[in-house]
Amino acid sequence: MRYIRAFEVGQAPMSAKYDLAVRFRTLKNGPTVRNRLRLPHPVNTSLRIAVICPPDSSAAASAKLAGASLVGEDTIFDAVKAGRIEFDRCICHPDSTQKMQKAGLGKVLGPRGLMPSTKLGTVAKDVAGSVRNMAGGSEYREKLGVVRMAIGQLGFTPEEMQRNVRTFMQEILKDLGTLSDRVNKEIHEVVLSSTHSPGFSLNGEFKSEKSLPTKELSVL
Repeated sequence: MRYIRAFEVGQAPMSAKYDLAVRFRTLKNGPTVRNRLRLPHPVNTSLRIAVICPPDSSAAASAKLAGASLVGEDTIFDAVKAGRIEFDRCICHPDSTQKMQKAGLGKVLGPRGLMPSTKLGTVAKDVAGSVRNMAGGSEYREKLGVVRMAIGQLGFTPEEMQRNVRTFMQEILKDLGTLSDRVNKEIHEVVLSSTHSPGFSLNGEFKSEKSLPTKELSVL
């Protein structure tokens, strides 16, 4: 963290974040890891969330109260088709899934990882609860054998980073455990970086017998 902070000197505090990259030993055309989790110390706290549901329903009202940026059906469909994707996450109520599919949003939202799905928990009856959980949640998706995710704000303490990294790695291991026994996918390397810094391997090269305990480190 000390090395990385040195590369961020002079940058605006909110313009950079810590990123974690988990590299796998994996088949090129094998199944990929994809999931969502809520870190102990959320990184993204200003997500714009769209909720697809009947506009005059109780679900729409509760979604707005929970903090959704966009709520409705046709208004969201028309905006997406026009290329105005003014949200970072998308949730769909089961009552609107058929209408969403007929609107053909998959071609636009799918490649961006924004298409609601039951597997990811973004098709849900409790849209308000999903909005609240997602507001402090993070999504990750394997691409070319690597999963990347923002793991912390630059002002996080070593203890906060430690808890976030541990939670993320535990979730990755759970994801690998759900794959078929015939699928060989293993963690090869974990690399920590920031928006403007190079990557530093967390394989242990920077630790020695003389290293200070984590609680005694300072990144101020």
